[in-house]
Amino acid sequence: MSDSPENTPISLYGIKNCDTIKKARRWLEENTIPYRFHDYRVDGLTDTLLQGFIERLGWEALLNTRGTTWRKLDEAQRAAVVDADTAKALMLEQPAIIKRPVLEAANGGILLGFKPESYQQFFAEVR
Repeated sequence: MSDSPENTPISLYGIKNCDTIKKARRWLEENTIPYRFHDYRVDGLTDTLLQGFIERLGWEALLNTRGTTWRKLDEAQRAAVVDADTAKALMLEQPAIIKRPVLEAANGGILLGFKPESYQQFFAEVR
């Protein structure tokens, strides 16, 4: 179910070994919701895909400033992130710095992060 064909109406974006991704995938499977998983490290991250996320969610929301990847950056690298363009360049270079997961429905609905209640509401609205 997790690596369904391209025409699956739900896509889950993130990194396979992320604990939050594991929780989201488990929730989708327990609720028998077919989805396609897109691993940034395996499947890549294009400028176009990331730009779409930024336009709909905002670069500030997408940039995970609480995670290990951000903390490992030196102060100059962190200070250089001042707008959507600089944030996008960093996210393309280091996809692990993107908050996870990004859940996207074929109808354009999009959700960032994972909370069971948010997923319940999201799927009530997209069905």
